[in-house]
Amino acid sequence: MAAEEIEIQTPVSTDDAPALEELPVLTVRDTVIFPGALLPVTVGRPASVALVQSLGENRALAVVSQLDPRVDTPTPEDLYQVGTVCVMHKAIRVPKDNLLLFCEGMDRIRTREYTTTEPFLKARVERIPDVEPEITPEVEALRQNVLSLFQQIVAASPNLSEDQASTAAQITEPGRLADFVAGNVPSLSPNERQALLEQPDGQTRLNTIHIHLTRELELVELRGRIQSQVQGQLSQNQREFYLREQLKAIQKELGEGDESTRDTEDLRRKLEAAGMPEEVKIDALRELGRLSRMSPASPEYGVARTYLEWMAALPWSLSSGSQVDVKRAAEILDEDHYDLEKVKERILDYLAVLQLRPVLKGPILCFVGPPGVGKTSLGKSIARALGRKFARISMGGMHDEAEIRGHRRTYIGALPGQIIQALRRTAANDPVFMLDEVDKLGRDFRGDPASALLEVLDPEQNVSFRDNYLDVPFDLSKVLFITTANVLDPVPDALRDRMEIIPLEGYTEHEKVIIAFRYLIPRQIKENGLDPEGSLEFGEEAVRFLIRRYTREAGVRNLEREIGTICRKQARRIAEGIHEKSAVTPELVEKDLGAPRFRTDSEVAERTRRAGVAVGLAWTPVGGDVLFIEAGRMPGGNKGLIMTGQLGPVMQESVQAALTWVRANATRYAIDPDLFKTSDIHIHVPAGAIPKDGPSAGITMAAALLSMLTDRRVRVNLAMTGEITLAGLVLPVGGIKEKVLAAKRGGVREVILPHENEVNVREDLKSEQIGEMKIHYVRAMEEVVELALEPAAK
Repeated sequence: MAAEEIEIQTPVSTDDAPALEELPVLTVRDTVIFPGALLPVTVGRPASVALVQSLGENRALAVVSQLDPRVDTPTPEDLYQVGTVCVMHKAIRVPKDNLLLFCEGMDRIRTREYTTTEPFLKARVERIPDVEPEITPEVEALRQNVLSLFQQIVAASPNLSEDQASTAAQITEPGRLADFVAGNVPSLSPNERQALLEQPDGQTRLNTIHIHLTRELELVELRGRIQSQVQGQLSQNQREFYLREQLKAIQKELGEGDESTRDTEDLRRKLEAAGMPEEVKIDALRELGRLSRMSPASPEYGVARTYLEWMAALPWSLSSGSQVDVKRAAEILDEDHYDLEKVKERILDYLAVLQLRPVLKGPILCFVGPPGVGKTSLGKSIARALGRKFARISMGGMHDEAEIRGHRRTYIGALPGQIIQALRRTAANDPVFMLDEVDKLGRDFRGDPASALLEVLDPEQNVSFRDNYLDVPFDLSKVLFITTANVLDPVPDALRDRMEIIPLEGYTEHEKVIIAFRYLIPRQIKENGLDPEGSLEFGEEAVRFLIRRYTREAGVRNLEREIGTICRKQARRIAEGIHEKSAVTPELVEKDLGAPRFRTDSEVAERTRRAGVAVGLAWTPVGGDVLFIEAGRMPGGNKGLIMTGQLGPVMQESVQAALTWVRANATRYAIDPDLFKTSDIHIHVPAGAIPKDGPSAGITMAAALLSMLTDRRVRVNLAMTGEITLAGLVLPVGGIKEKVLAAKRGGVREVILPHENEVNVREDLKSEQIGEMKIHYVRAMEEVVELALEPAAK
């Protein structure tokens, strides 16, 4: 049936309507008409048709949306309170006895009470005036942003026309612009439109629209990118499929197989030749079967192929070790390293057993010692002596457990752990594997690498080490693991239990001189381009001067560094044509290296010239050291005991115990007991910027206090170490070798040690290391006083 147009007279203006007026209410589903908008509305309910037919000259009506669009016959309780007063311009009959109304929104209204429900709804309504904000720079900027966003959405959306963007550009009022955009953006839900209709403040509506348009523009751009990618991918896939089919046809004509088939067969041959255990081989071939059924374009294809390449490349049955020759190994160790007799003996013992029984689980050796004593280089020498490959991993600062066990293949960019990677690099299943700096392992939310090492370093478990990436067992029992550490305290007990601890102490001056002439000087001359035959000739006096005045250390790293500096200075002199040959003397050393960094061996004697100063011996992670302890007294008595010099809690307790013993024995040593009431006592350990702690300074503290209170000086060139009890007993301490060597380096001639430490001196120190230095062993503090303090003045 053709559409029939119903004539409508010109509407009567409603500008002079009273505050409350009665209007017929047209209920609509999912439709919101904003003031200023001209919107077509289709009605078909009998009540709505009756409402339209009842309109006279005043074509004003209230359009209110339903709360639930599924209700067919809404009552006042089913409607929103806020709607729009509209003027109906035209009504057209359309098929199925429906009417198409063209309604223009005029004002927001709020229904106060419904006066009629039959045959259609009528209500008393109150018009809600719009609140247009003052046009400030902020409001204008917001309006322009909304307009710009709306124009971009119109340009990107096929359902919106450029006319709508042009119309919006002509609206200057913020509230009207918000209403226009809200009525024309299709992505706004009916509930969101209703919320905007109920908001009379124009700036608030504009803010809300701005937020929605920003979100909508992001979604439009994202949909556009996805569509472009999909189209590009489809085009690329179609092209690849066409080219692949052509390649197959060409290969068929040439009698060649498919490329992916050839890759699969190549991987199969490598897996068969890898020599992996049978259960591992079954898993690898199962994965290979999955790979052969995958499309090369599949994302999983690359992951599976990389995994199989790793499996094929690992040294499942490849060994690098040759026939063990203990005599040859001893020659190599002596050639590369001077001294270190205990370490060499332990290594040769292991090699002797390996020579008699080739199938032997590798031990876990742990070299512990200060920097520069040859821990890492010793591992390389062991590998050379065994004829094996050498692998090294630095554990310092490692926090992630996956560095040891690897990542699971589900992660992007997953790789095996450092253990498996190093085995692949060495292409051998029995290398000498050095784990450097295990005492510096970290721990955080990513895991505990030290705990992950437990399986690696346990000879009973590492026969079936399972990396997370491989997910199959790998035999590490043939690997000779060597770990290094500066100190053992940070190493967890469980990890320490799996290792055989081999200490490497520092070198004496005599040993350093031999090492310098045998290893360091020839290496630095060669590395700096000098003539080995005589462009630079080091004298023994110069080397000793270098050791004493520039490099007081347990190892030889700084010594080699300073020798390298002298070699570079000589290289510069030769390059400038000044000298072609130089003899290294103490004067040349001081010229090249500047003023000496350490005082002479007489420092101990100089520091103990007055009463109240005692020399102690301390153990540090980089070797032993000489520690000066000073005691002083001042009138007062208010502060009691003052301790300075960054003393730790244990050392502070030693000071308290020493002072208690001195006060308890004050009468015995002719000290006035009232002196402690009228004086403040100050204990100071110089080098206050360096923290100091440890249970070995008790007798030194007591000697310094007694020296100060009795005005008896400590004997010249004497040092001591040991802990004290309140009863005056001297307890044994650790680090004896490092402390004695430190005393030797510092020019000390006499050392006082606890009697129970005599066995440490006898077993750990050689006679040439002690030299002419005299060692006294004491059981009680009275013996210390007798040996350390000069006789009282008569």
